[in-house]
Amino acid sequence: MDAPQRVAKLIARAGLCSRRDAERLIVEGRVKLDHKVLTTPAVVVDDPRRILVDGRPLPAPERTRLWRYHKPAGLVTTARDPEGRPTVFDRLPEGLPRVVTVGRLDLTSEGLLLLTNDGALARHLELPSTGWVRRYRVRVHGQVDPAKLEALAAGTVVDGVRYGPVEARLEREKGENAWLTMGLSEGRNREVRRLCESMGLKVSRLIRIAYGPFQLGLLARGEAEEVPARVLRDQVGQEFGKAPDADPAPRSGAGAKRRRGGAHAHHRR
Repeated sequence: MDAPQRVAKLIARAGLCSRRDAERLIVEGRVKLDHKVLTTPAVVVDDPRRILVDGRPLPAPERTRLWRYHKPAGLVTTARDPEGRPTVFDRLPEGLPRVVTVGRLDLTSEGLLLLTNDGALARHLELPSTGWVRRYRVRVHGQVDPAKLEALAAGTVVDGVRYGPVEARLEREKGENAWLTMGLSEGRNREVRRLCESMGLKVSRLIRIAYGPFQLGLLARGEAEEVPARVLRDQVGQEFGKAPDADPAPRSGAGAKRRRGGAHAHHRR
């Protein structure tokens, strides 16, 4: 018997929709528990087989999976944008199941964005306590002061906000433009841009090249590549990447039905 979990979480884990959308299904009266219509998402269940959505049982969940995705600039990292701008989920390659993002990259940022079919893994990887360093290549306009870059290693305060230690170094410089590499583990809102602005530098390009042990590498813009289950277990822990007790759903192929939703992740740069 499984550990009790909230109904919406079990529905999301089965890949039907996001947890927020699952809560909406419950409010709409489309979810039953033991053949009785649920009226609130604040219910915990020890067996997903007791749940029906639109009269149908939940599919067996797939094993936890993780993908590296090369996000292009010009996409917002959200499921739905009220301004009608294109989103990451509008442009993902065909064949992926419903996925959520690990953290965010803002509209003009690009590079490595991790995707997973498991919201619990996404939350685990976003926690500051995980201690994983996010690394960036940053093109800036302005005069770079190497002493100010070195001082970031001790942490700093910008507009009353304290930022933790940041690894920063000058990669190359040409005229009034330069490339920096920066590494940080806190993932505060627009942290890289604000730190650069505090040094009199304007960011003209921001590329995430690594998230912990996972690298952007030579992944083409707009391409997604799955992290092997063995690597996922080695880097994250044995509880992730293993097959569930139930028979796993078939692997998604090019013709698989496209089911996606967005994680409303907590950090944006």
